[in-house]
Amino acid sequence: MSTSDTTQTEAAFDHDVVVVGGGPAGCSAGVFTARNGLDTVIFDRGRSSIQRCAYLENYLGFPAGIDIETLYGLMHDHAETAGCEIVSDLVESLEPLETGEGFVVSPQEGDPVTARRVIAATRYDGEYMRGLDDEAAMFETHDHDGEEHEDFDKSYAESDGTTPVEDLFIASPYGDTGYQASMAAGHGARVGITVVEDIRRAQDYPERLANHYDWRRRETELDDEWSERSRWREYFDNQLPDDHDFEEARLAEIREREIDRRLATYLSDDEIERRVERGHRRLLEHVDDELILEAAREIEAEREVGGE
Repeated sequence: MSTSDTTQTEAAFDHDVVVVGGGPAGCSAGVFTARNGLDTVIFDRGRSSIQRCAYLENYLGFPAGIDIETLYGLMHDHAETAGCEIVSDLVESLEPLETGEGFVVSPQEGDPVTARRVIAATRYDGEYMRGLDDEAAMFETHDHDGEEHEDFDKSYAESDGTTPVEDLFIASPYGDTGYQASMAAGHGARVGITVVEDIRRAQDYPERLANHYDWRRRETELDDEWSERSRWREYFDNQLPDDHDFEEARLAEIREREIDRRLATYLSDDEIERRVERGHRRLLEHVDDELILEAAREIEAEREVGGE
């Protein structure tokens, strides 16, 4: 989990975010929300469209391709490491809470849970979202082999995942590009960031500081000027609108929290090295043991030849 404390789970809800769908879009969105301190649950029954793929050959980072089982394991491992809980269950319905904020999420087998925000990240028909909005806006009718079919309208959401339904975000289905796994993962990331930024605005972050970047920098890039909290305070205050009406105590709380978050993104050389090793070891957990042993034997043989 990130050192960021964007929010704490509100007592009125079981979870900050529920993600419906555990494929590339859903896991990617969940990684970004969970890394920013949001209690995130991913419901995944394994019906992701990517599972119909025989073998994936165009997902960046795998030069020889990647089998779907291994990719799924890596995605779920990443999401859980970020802080997500993954529940193997199918969401059957979403209903708005009577308070006007949040949703009741009803799965097929488990008990219903409440969530402040929901990210829809499934390619199946979207039936679970019926009743949340005017169906003529959310669903489209088309003719197929002489029969009328009704499907979720892929153009319903904005490009950042926001929808006319407050606190409902769509990571999938969306547009024609969503059929490529790498694009689905990218869009999921965009929607996850949208949710984080939405919460930052709700927490009174000034608009120019609501934008969120989740990356790590080398500590050597942090020069003397920017290593001082006073410089960051000056930067923060310069982003405020001239006519702001923030209470000073609340403003100071947000300012110091944001400075803590930004300074924590800078990593020492030792920390980078430690994370590199940790990352490589984690990848090995998803590689066949026999292949690892075979590679180790080949490396040892090459060393022996080189040492002659």
